[in-house]
Amino acid sequence: MNRRAAAISSVLIMTFILSGLAVAQTAETTLTKPKSDWAVPPDPEGLERGPWREMVLYGKQLIVETPRVVGPEVSNPAMRYAGNNLTCQSCHLSGGTQRFGLPLIGVYGAFPTYMARENEVRTLEDRINGCFERSMNGRALPGDSREMKAILSYIQYLSTGIPVGKTIEGRGSAALPLLQRAASPQRGAAVYKKICMECHQSDGQGKRIGSKGDAEGYQFPPLWGPDSFNDGAGMHRLIASASFIRANMPVGTTYEAPMLSVEEAWDVAAYINAQQRPARAHLELDYPNLGRKAVDAPFPPFTDAFSLQQHRLGPFQPIIDGQRRGGRER
Repeated sequence: MNRRAAAISSVLIMTFILSGLAVAQTAETTLTKPKSDWAVPPDPEGLERGPWREMVLYGKQLIVETPRVVGPEVSNPAMRYAGNNLTCQSCHLSGGTQRFGLPLIGVYGAFPTYMARENEVRTLEDRINGCFERSMNGRALPGDSREMKAILSYIQYLSTGIPVGKTIEGRGSAALPLLQRAASPQRGAAVYKKICMECHQSDGQGKRIGSKGDAEGYQFPPLWGPDSFNDGAGMHRLIASASFIRANMPVGTTYEAPMLSVEEAWDVAAYINAQQRPARAHLELDYPNLGRKAVDAPFPPFTDAFSLQQHRLGPFQPIIDGQRRGGRER
């Protein structure tokens, strides 16, 4: 190749490279959200027949059809581990596979981990039983039970291919901007009537699939009352519940296209959590290290001078700022 041809070739190559960079930069500027590595594993029904498939499918049944298997209305009293007729997927939506719907995907490799509520390192078995005792208002599963092994198997299956310790985008609930005011249960009542009542009913007691006593559970779960989660559940904390509601409610909502405004989510969550529900004993023992207590934990004791009302309803930013300064600020 002579010098002139080489020069032309170099110019063409550089032009191609720069064009590619321009296209890439244009694509980057038009993206509104980063590419997600979220992936839902195939239906475990397709697994090869055998003990593993059987255990994974039983675990899925426990998550999706909880009251039919371990609910308070099942015929065998020894199997009544759940104290209410919610399903695990009342919180862990779509069988634990919905992005920002408190999914179980990736959870298997996240444990053991430190948890401030107990101020100790907890196993996944511990975390599952925390749900049974609080969200399900029931009792712990024995660690060597078929039910515990099945739930662990299902969560492991959902976490296939995700490295241990990796936090993937889509876990938990989508972050929600904090209000500069206290959330208003009064405003939330109007939001509930407008948006939530059709499914969860005017009294918040949900809509059953069948009738009481049949162990069939709910089409739409109760949000308060005797058959709902107790006041020690994570969903009874306002930041947790408002974030979940905005990203997922009403049914069919996604975090990319929320139906409720930020303020509506805060207010309706405050209204729901202001209602009566089962009480968990000895909540004062939660968060033994009070310096690490969640700012929206709605029960004393606290190390700061903020009121119980503010810990329940906010605004939370002053509490967060106070914690950062060692809890000395009012």
